[in-house]
Amino acid sequence: MSERTSTATRFDRRLLPPMLLGSVLNPINSTIISVALIPIGRALGAPPSETAWLVSALYLATSLGQPVLGRLIDLFGPRRLFLAGTTLVGLAGVLGTFAPNMEVLIASRVLLGFGTCAGYPASMALLRSEARRTGEDNPNGVLTALAVANQTIAVIGPLLGGLLIGVGGWRATFALNVPLAAAAVLLGLLRLPKHTGESPERGQLAVRLDLPGMGLFAAMLVSLLLFLMNLHLRNWYLLVITVAAGAAFAVRELRAASPFIDLRVLGGNTPLLATYARAVVAYVVAYSFLYGFSQWTEEGFGLSAFHAGLVQIPMFVTAIGVSLVAGRRRGVRGKLLVGAAGQIAACLVMLTLGGESPLWMLLLVALIFGVPQGLNNLALQNAVYFQADPERTASSAGLLRTFAYVGSMIASATTAISFGDRADTGGMHELAWVMLAAGVLYLLVTLFDRTLGRVRAPGTD
Repeated sequence: MSERTSTATRFDRRLLPPMLLGSVLNPINSTIISVALIPIGRALGAPPSETAWLVSALYLATSLGQPVLGRLIDLFGPRRLFLAGTTLVGLAGVLGTFAPNMEVLIASRVLLGFGTCAGYPASMALLRSEARRTGEDNPNGVLTALAVANQTIAVIGPLLGGLLIGVGGWRATFALNVPLAAAAVLLGLLRLPKHTGESPERGQLAVRLDLPGMGLFAAMLVSLLLFLMNLHLRNWYLLVITVAAGAAFAVRELRAASPFIDLRVLGGNTPLLATYARAVVAYVVAYSFLYGFSQWTEEGFGLSAFHAGLVQIPMFVTAIGVSLVAGRRRGVRGKLLVGAAGQIAACLVMLTLGGESPLWMLLLVALIFGVPQGLNNLALQNAVYFQADPERTASSAGLLRTFAYVGSMIASATTAISFGDRADTGGMHELAWVMLAAGVLYLLVTLFDRTLGRVRAPGTD
């Protein structure tokens, strides 16, 4: 009897495999492409300014899909959305594997973006439901496991991509999604609980989803991305559309009975808004390094795709170790400050690199970047869990990813502008200056946010 009671008050660890696999589908597709951009460009005759769309397409779809899927998960539970999303990942993998041109390849990345949206908010929703079931709101160990899994995949992605390209060419990086999706669907069917709450009736579904709000949100993000990817005075109208769509979205959400994003609640939650702002600038640095540095090591420094992945092994080792150690400690402010300092230090070293630099300096940059890689995502994830409205945990988690991917889109646009037709050393230095500015801003936003001292995981050491 006591054993049954003990089990009932503990987190159901059978949920961990689908949670972990579902949540890493996005980072593996985000990172594995970094070493495939140059081979894809050579195979399809596309310069870096065009292959950048393979990055931006996934992030645009994910930025739109994360809060949408998060809202659906809040309404219908994680199981159905998890299964639908992971099935779409498999289909996208097939499309990308046999894509005949850049347009179809970009379409497959859009499908991947939407398909990978369900994993992370589903995991956060399961955490919240388990907290209600057990009466113990102390998910620090599971949050750390999610962060470590994401960090592991994010860092070994380039190495895995290099291995796959060496064995089967760049198309193998898309084919990998087929077995991963099949495993995720199987685990979801076997392990995820069926939704037991009340789902909205069909007549109320459109109202609860706030389709006009979703449409305006999509228009705002699409026009912003197009402006960022084509920074020129002649495209001023895109910025006007972004501002107009954003204003209309704000008016709509403030008047809607069941808003897509509750701006009243969000506007009154200053700590959560600050966390979202930090996510934008943190990921500008992280993804500029991931895509820009990887391309430069191949084209500017002369490494193969496989060796470009090997260069990032120090970041893998450091990030995992830092996440495991930091995950046991209370609070997030210290983690964010150290992460900001690590980003700044790495950017400064990048500014000293050139085509004749010794290989150990490239390894040093990767080693330093492992510190913020291991700290920032963990700290941001913990902050959102404890700052968000419990009834909107999934959508709030999805919105964190949206802001992170806005940062990644800025990074992708900046990388495309810095490199143009070739990923040379001059372009890498331009990119490093932008990264340094974002890193300093990240440090300042964290340094002056006193509310972070109150974000602590109960029961941690």
